[in-house]
Amino acid sequence: MAKSAVKFRDTIAQYERLNADAAARHYAPVYLLMGDESYFIDALCDRLANEILNEAERSFNQITVYGKDSEAGQVINLCRQMPMMGAQQVVVVKEAQQLRGLDKLALYTQKPSPTTILVICHKEKSVDKRSALYKSCTANGAVLESVRPRDYEIAAWLQQFARDQGFAIDPKALAMLTDHLGTGVSKIANELRKLAVSLPQGTQRITDADIEAHIGISKDFNNFELCKAVVARDTARSLMIAGHFARNPKDNPMLVTIMALFNQFKDIFTVNYLRWLSRRKGEPFPSDMELMRILRKNNTFAINEIKQTSANWDNRKVFQILGLLREYDAKSKGLNTGGATDGELLRELLLKIFLL
Repeated sequence: MAKSAVKFRDTIAQYERLNADAAARHYAPVYLLMGDESYFIDALCDRLANEILNEAERSFNQITVYGKDSEAGQVINLCRQMPMMGAQQVVVVKEAQQLRGLDKLALYTQKPSPTTILVICHKEKSVDKRSALYKSCTANGAVLESVRPRDYEIAAWLQQFARDQGFAIDPKALAMLTDHLGTGVSKIANELRKLAVSLPQGTQRITDADIEAHIGISKDFNNFELCKAVVARDTARSLMIAGHFARNPKDNPMLVTIMALFNQFKDIFTVNYLRWLSRRKGEPFPSDMELMRILRKNNTFAINEIKQTSANWDNRKVFQILGLLREYDAKSKGLNTGGATDGELLRELLLKIFLL
């Protein structure tokens, strides 16, 4: 099956639309919630399961089944039965990717009952869009395709998620979270919720100190600080951070560090190239808003940092550094390491960068 054309921003937009509909109590007869990012599937499913019926009605008219324990015919029979002492019933199918005869649900979704709301939670991958099930859910209900964000997309979502919880989040704290937790939306949301509960009442801004105190990520020894030290040519601090990483390899995987350094120097290279175009060819240098789009950043603080840093680097050296980072990316995956540990490889890489 071809790779989905749906982007993370499309997932967020559709999730927000369906949430708005639910808030207005406008429900579809069928919901197909599918994809490899479970957070939005679980969040929307929980909302529907908790809000469509009141607590008393749920006792009689809400049924949850699990794919591994069921088959399509059973689900169809449940959907076609009449609600007891109420106008509607809700049938939730969790882990639908394990449901036996999943495609046969199309026999029901092609003509869903007006007294049943069916919620199908299909995780790990999306339903085949060529199938009758997908087409009938699209025609007669609502479909959410939940895709995982790319590394450059998670920060903007995290900022908005923090705002929704009533917090602003500092750029360094944001970088610490995304570097440490990656792009797992569920994991990040859980950590941020736990952090919100731990913060003193009245707190409005999340700082790097909060991340260190409540999540356990060092505010002094992380990829954000390493990148900052490297581009400032602070050899001593860079090697000190690398030494900390070597002593704590599980918390500081080299592959993530390589990626952080590569993105930093790629941005420097891009800004310097745009400066060259402006200087040599008379093309206007992009505005901060345009740079945010080009570099896929979500705040002017990051843009100003890159502009200041890039002025101190010659692109010929930056190009060589990008080559080194590609080489050590391969080594971090086990190619031609010569038996060196990740800590030794990182120290070797940094020394080569500083010797250029």
